[in-house]
Amino acid sequence: MGMKIMKAIKNIKLVGADGIKENQAVVFAETIQEITAESRLGAGLEVIDGGGAFLSAGFIDLHIHGCAGHDVMDDDDQALTVMAKQLVSTGVTAFLPTTMTMEKMRIERALERIKAAMTTEHGTGAKVLGANLEGPFLNPQNKGAHDEHYVIPPDISFLQPYLDVIRILTVAPEIEGALPFIQELAAAGIVVSIGHTMASFSEAVQGIAAGASHVTHLFNAMTPLHHRQPGVVGAALGQAVTCELIADNIHVDPAVQLLTLKLKGLEQLVLITDAMRACLLADGTYDLGGLVVHVKNRAARLENGSLAGSTLVLNQALRNFSTNTGLQPEQAVKLVTVNPARILGLENRKGRIAPGFDADLVLWDADFNIMMTFVTGDKVFTAS
Repeated sequence: MGMKIMKAIKNIKLVGADGIKENQAVVFAETIQEITAESRLGAGLEVIDGGGAFLSAGFIDLHIHGCAGHDVMDDDDQALTVMAKQLVSTGVTAFLPTTMTMEKMRIERALERIKAAMTTEHGTGAKVLGANLEGPFLNPQNKGAHDEHYVIPPDISFLQPYLDVIRILTVAPEIEGALPFIQELAAAGIVVSIGHTMASFSEAVQGIAAGASHVTHLFNAMTPLHHRQPGVVGAALGQAVTCELIADNIHVDPAVQLLTLKLKGLEQLVLITDAMRACLLADGTYDLGGLVVHVKNRAARLENGSLAGSTLVLNQALRNFSTNTGLQPEQAVKLVTVNPARILGLENRKGRIAPGFDADLVLWDADFNIMMTFVTGDKVFTAS
């Protein structure tokens, strides 16, 4: 790869840790070189006019199964490439392709493809940061859209070859063998997430004590909050764990989204899409993890009525969540930049606009419409 020409973007509302800065320009190649006053930009730069829009770090989606007709579980080397190319139009510059509960061999092949994609230069798309393994270590009683035929008890040997690929892994903490399994995975540096579970409050707390630090799509596929049985939701809201939220206004009511923000604060929440292959496409009949999914009015459901992922895009999640909670755009955007980067241990490389960080940048307006996206300094999307 040759040296990239140095670029600068100006006429922006720069989203920083302490709010919005005006009259600043960001100078970058593959990484961010400096943030300087607009008036002090040197010669020899390719200068981009941001049109007064917001500029933040690129969005990171920690939990996505598919989009644009493709799925992480497809036996297709193109699936991840197409997803990566399509996601940049939604402001996503990095993501964790998320697996489903299927035959062991299918999961292994998916992990192999994700491993290969981690080192491939996509050039025109979002970066693959590793895998999110959702299943097969779930409670079949709260399987959601997962196929219970392939649910298995915790098995570290199956995962051993992929410990460098898996970044997040969902487990039901109440199933037999879960606690030592959680300890072992957490010790290997994997973010263990509680989900698809029938755990009681105390079982969830034991899982967290064993090393689980994250919760898969809070409220969905878990024991709810009841005032005498606080359940997994009670543990998730009360303990210092990060929680995923699907802010499509279908999975979680807007009032509950606001309540969650009040209880968890800005630091411990992360917006995800949990999108399946119908994302960016029209309503119709699709599949997810080998099961038939009907998408109607953007809601994806199995034949039995269970929600089966979403058709959400991350900038729409931001739009919904900031509307539902009254957050300022620059506050809401932390939930898809700073927080996911920190969860993945990438807080010194991604999630903020600062010198030395990857030049993953996204320009968006006050309504979270995406105007322009850069991945490691390459312009990969411009709104037409």
